[in-house]
Amino acid sequence: MQKFEVILDRAQKRKGGANSLEALMPDAPEIDITKMGDDRILSQFSKNIFQAGFNWSVVENKWAGIEDAFHGFDIGRNAFMSDDDFDAHLKDARNIRYAAKILAVRDNAIFLSDLAQEHGTAAKCVGEWPSSDLVGLWQMMKRRGNRLGGNTGQYALRFLGKDSFIMGRDVVTALNLAGVVDGPVTSKAAQAKIQNAFNEWHAQSGESYTRMSRILAMSVGD
Repeated sequence: MQKFEVILDRAQKRKGGANSLEALMPDAPEIDITKMGDDRILSQFSKNIFQAGFNWSVVENKWAGIEDAFHGFDIGRNAFMSDDDFDAHLKDARNIRYAAKILAVRDNAIFLSDLAQEHGTAAKCVGEWPSSDLVGLWQMMKRRGNRLGGNTGQYALRFLGKDSFIMGRDVVTALNLAGVVDGPVTSKAAQAKIQNAFNEWHAQSGESYTRMSRILAMSVGD
């Protein structure tokens, strides 16, 4: 497996030097997820679910209305979504009227309510989950939530401010080039190798998981 300094050097050369690469790096998140309301966790999960396979800008433009339609993503109210509530959502012009994704709001409200009972708040569970076991968090979200597998859940965590990597196409290409995996990255065995690699690179470089993810992508992509 390549050392992180090799990957960083390749990214710097592709982007025109260290300063040019640094200018493309994301700002360090200053968000304490543990202090968020669980409604904000449900809101972000739902937003990324609605955006999956859809035009993101359309969802963004409608989001204020969607927030209103789902009562600010109040956990209790959405967990008890009735059949009448569901029918009303399907008729509400403020919504993206996609039945399975509307039901995912209810199911994920139940999921987050369960996490809150177990950890005090769902936000505390997500915020305190170690970045050294992100794949464990992904697997828990996929198993217990609805439509939170794959990149959907990964992007939701990133937008919440979780220090995390995302298995985008360029990152996957870079991981193969670095000798971490050979081929697809969807199996638990492959994801365990990837987590171990990120943990080792973090120890080598002191970089955040978010920055390492971006550097990997830029080491191979445009």
